[in-house]
Amino acid sequence: MTDEYDLDEQRDIWDAEAAAFDEAPDHGLRDPAVRQVWRELLLRNLPEAPGRAADLGCGTGTLSLLLADAGWSVDGLDLSPEMVRLARTKAGSRTDVSYVEGDASAPPFEAGAYDVVLCRHVLWALPDPVDALRRWEALLAPGGRLLLVEGRWFNGAGLAARETVELLASVGRQADLTLLPEPAYWGREITDERYLVVSRFPKQRESGSSL
Repeated sequence: MTDEYDLDEQRDIWDAEAAAFDEAPDHGLRDPAVRQVWRELLLRNLPEAPGRAADLGCGTGTLSLLLADAGWSVDGLDLSPEMVRLARTKAGSRTDVSYVEGDASAPPFEAGAYDVVLCRHVLWALPDPVDALRRWEALLAPGGRLLLVEGRWFNGAGLAARETVELLASVGRQADLTLLPEPAYWGREITDERYLVVSRFPKQRESGSSL
């Protein structure tokens, strides 16, 4: 990790963001039309349910619940205690989704136990994305899929699609890229680059693989 990346500072930042986090149309998915396009996007890129999914950097748990509603058992993780609290409140007494506090760059989940690892707007913020990708791929069972929703935003932050594809290539993984310029996903017109990258993992573990 770089000296500039301080987990306690990041935790405080996201705790402060939690109360208003769901106000963004793509975060809270409160608009049924926005929720539906995200549901369609994810489901057409996921294996067939049921299965286990890890939602890393889950925020207030909106996508975790979307996956759970589609038949997945979901373990969500977020660095922010306040995000996790709100996610647990949303989930209520449901048993098909759970949330824990933790660092998405080093998730404390069982290796090889997940059919899907989903990360939205997480990779760009990490100090060592290559190390994070290796840890994320280790969570996947043979035949699993890694879904990354990322962007290079108008303020210059983030990762360009080319950069994310190259990061996956650096750990030996190919990626399918879907650009997401349509306002339906974001609740408004956008001028920056936003996208989904999907990496499909082989059904049998490769010799020497970290999986």
